[in-house]
Amino acid sequence: MLVEYFGDLHIHLGRTLDGFPVKVTAARNQTLPNVLEEAKRKGLDILGIVDCACPRVFREFEDLLRKGRAEELPEGGVRYGDDLTVIPGVEIEATEENGRHAHWLAYFPHLDRLRSFIEFLKKHLSNPNLSTQKCPLPARVLLYEVVERGGIFFPAHAFTPHQGVYGQCTASLRELLGSDGIQLIFALELGLSADTELADHLAELSEITFLSNSDAHSLKSLGREYNVFELKAANWEELLKALKREEGRKVKANYGLDPRLGKYHRTFCLSCKRIAEQEPPVLKCPYCGSQNVVKGVLDRIREIGEWSESHSPSHRPPYYYQVPLHFLPGVGPRTIEKLLSRFGTEMRVLHEASLEELKDTVGTRIAELIWEARHGKLRIEAGGGGTYGKVFKEAKARDETHNRSC
Repeated sequence: MLVEYFGDLHIHLGRTLDGFPVKVTAARNQTLPNVLEEAKRKGLDILGIVDCACPRVFREFEDLLRKGRAEELPEGGVRYGDDLTVIPGVEIEATEENGRHAHWLAYFPHLDRLRSFIEFLKKHLSNPNLSTQKCPLPARVLLYEVVERGGIFFPAHAFTPHQGVYGQCTASLRELLGSDGIQLIFALELGLSADTELADHLAELSEITFLSNSDAHSLKSLGREYNVFELKAANWEELLKALKREEGRKVKANYGLDPRLGKYHRTFCLSCKRIAEQEPPVLKCPYCGSQNVVKGVLDRIREIGEWSESHSPSHRPPYYYQVPLHFLPGVGPRTIEKLLSRFGTEMRVLHEASLEELKDTVGTRIAELIWEARHGKLRIEAGGGGTYGKVFKEAKARDETHNRSC
């Protein structure tokens, strides 16, 4: 019997328990114990932590096992407590022959496989104790090193202008990895500024499974994007079958931000500091004419996509937009605590609680805001250039405001 599991496979740690930095842009309280407990509070079942190649983080995992707080599963993965499965992972910044860089994700079934990869990486990184360091090797080489150790390897936030493989390095994964290499890519992470509809403008992605992960650098961001997996159990072997769509296992649904809320959805001018609103692709500033721009995800996809219309294959699951509670105007920590005390997890608040239950908990105004967010009726101003999009209190019908022209 297949069961639904909620998974977010891209989580960062900011510090070790001893206070050493791990991911320098992540929050200081983003420690391994805090992340594990927050994931359970959010209602996640499968968690991918992508700083596990840092030796200090790896030792903290070993400590959890030694103290009996976690155990390695025979089928792969680490079980924390009774109901949370951790998939140990690595985010790597590869360097291509053209001198450009892109971020990739690698995951391993067992800690001994990860340990072997750590020893390999140490030879190529200037500071292996910091996460997502520049590696002088291209993705094609890293791919085979991961696969030889029983792991999987795929693009992180694939379309973002900074370190996204399509946004930064290439217009074609096949050209970058070769015909044999792309056959070993089973998944692709969309990133906060993209969704299924946008990514399915690229023909070469039609057989690849899409993932919507949070790339969380703070505790509140865990689960802001996640996936619903249909599996027999929460472990590595079942997750791999889902990514390959084997034996009925699959990604049943993707939940993520409306792409307009992402930091890089539209082109941003570095000269006049304005975000483009014109028909994509916008490749230079439509206001001041400057070519000194940060190209938006929507604009980049419209630039390189083979198809002018999105063509989603039959295996593609639905993509549901969600607006995390902390994105909503007027919803602060106290309000969120009230909601979590009543409904248990943020996912239940966002997707299951009735309007009357919400009103009873936090009053009419906040309840209606959450309800409008669930049904896509909030007015959203698109983000760009590193600034998140904004949600406004005044609601408007989605078909009047959601004009991405794609």
